[in-house]
Amino acid sequence: MTTAYIALGSNLENPGLQLQRAVDDIDSLPEVEVSGCSKLYISDPVGPKGQPDYCNAAVRIETRLAPLALLDIMQAIENDHGRVRTVRWGPRTLDLDIILYGDNIIESERLTVPHYQMHVRNFVLCPILDIDPELTLPDGRKAATLLAEVGTDGIEVMATHYPWF
Repeated sequence: MTTAYIALGSNLENPGLQLQRAVDDIDSLPEVEVSGCSKLYISDPVGPKGQPDYCNAAVRIETRLAPLALLDIMQAIENDHGRVRTVRWGPRTLDLDIILYGDNIIESERLTVPHYQMHVRNFVLCPILDIDPELTLPDGRKAATLLAEVGTDGIEVMATHYPWF
């Protein structure tokens, strides 16, 4: 089993409920077990102006799936939630990003792990640190140090315990 972290985001069609249903969908997968879930956050959007605020969370999973197989399943869940990919960083019903996959460093055409932007996104770091406050990235950097550098402006807790609603 490999420990992985998945970041969840949504800002359309009842975002908090989208994330809660996504956690349930992930946990129902036969080769995946959710072993930790963060608080639910609201954050300022990144990308095009004028879009609604985001709901964000993260889960820690234990999986037997290979990284690309996990990516395929996460994208299938996004599609089941009505995800449409038209505008980069635009509004979406659901975004599921593999942030970490064990201690692996993966750089392929389809997948980069650790996630290439995690170190500058408090809406990824805060939820992951809820689950594992001592988390160290494969390159030895501490997630808590990265969050201290980025800060917590533009993000706040909406709900503290899963299920959030």
